[in-house]
Amino acid sequence: MDYLKSRPFACPVHGGAFWARAVLVITRYLTSEIAKPLAAILGLLGVLFAFYAMAGSLADSAAGLMPPLTLLALSGLKLLIALDVLIPIALYLSVLLALGRLGSASETTAMAALGISPAELARAVLGFALLVAVAVGLLSAFARPWAYRESHVLSWRAAFSLDVDALRAGIFYTSADGSRVIFITHRDGHGGPAQDVFVRRQLSDHSELVFAQLAAPLHDPNAPATDRVYLQNAHIYDLYPKAPLKNQILASQGLELNADEAAIGTPGYSPVVASLWHLLQSRDAADIAELQWRLSTPISTILLALLALPLSRARPRQSRLARFLPAVLLYTGYYLLCSAARTWVQFGHLPVFPGLWVAPLTLALVTLGLSLWPALARRRRA
Repeated sequence: MDYLKSRPFACPVHGGAFWARAVLVITRYLTSEIAKPLAAILGLLGVLFAFYAMAGSLADSAAGLMPPLTLLALSGLKLLIALDVLIPIALYLSVLLALGRLGSASETTAMAALGISPAELARAVLGFALLVAVAVGLLSAFARPWAYRESHVLSWRAAFSLDVDALRAGIFYTSADGSRVIFITHRDGHGGPAQDVFVRRQLSDHSELVFAQLAAPLHDPNAPATDRVYLQNAHIYDLYPKAPLKNQILASQGLELNADEAAIGTPGYSPVVASLWHLLQSRDAADIAELQWRLSTPISTILLALLALPLSRARPRQSRLARFLPAVLLYTGYYLLCSAARTWVQFGHLPVFPGLWVAPLTLALVTLGLSLWPALARRRRA
């Protein structure tokens, strides 16, 4: 017997080298079974989220308040921002699907007969989840703040730029921050001259009111969107609320107006655009909440993958809906708890410690309880 144990392939079940190779094959097989639905689910969630993000700004784009290219860029940036949430839920569902399918096909039973314990399956899932968690951590720490920064800049510029060709009569056009209002009384067709035009712009220290009898867009062959307009018989009022003596009135027979002239300043500071190094040094509650969110996303990825293990166990003749319903409810509750804890920390309603870590700790306890429940139930019956 000692001789057989010393031979690598002598014992097909307990031989060391053969056993290591068998575990490696099982790990690769499980990884493949999880990766396939992961790619499909993540692609589907990404497409749905991209259309959702785009739908919110389609009205502004159609009205000329946002160029189409800006709309597409903002949708892509929003999708990049959401990946640290979409990837964990996609992994969670893919593990649930893969192990549920293996259980329904009795493949997990066959693995158990060969000596592959549930701990070996959990180790294989954990190894793949660690790789995904690293990617999620990098996205959350570096790609997400960059995407937020770019989206803020694009949104800021979009608040001051428009395609005047697309403006229609009888509609009040207001920029996203409310600093600009445009109204046209009458217009002959798309891109034609407008009559009786009113424009109000809120600048840094005063308001500018423009009334014009006629306005015609000035087309630039190098720019698809027209933001320059020629005003005829225009009256411009510069109003300074804090210094009325500086008020001015200007009458002009012809005046060229650029809609981008109001784009002054830069977007204000927000924790979501701050670098990881800045957040680590900050003591502000909002910065700490953002830091805890970024650090929690890879941990959530691992915990959700492990939570799918006990949830994938199905009773005989149990439907998939009965298995997925509690899984979806658990994830919904966890996401709401994370979001609420982040808000509580941000506004000082929850101490910095434990802070947002309450949510991952709760999920870890739920996962541990569900994993140990079958063994406890068997011991109680015994």
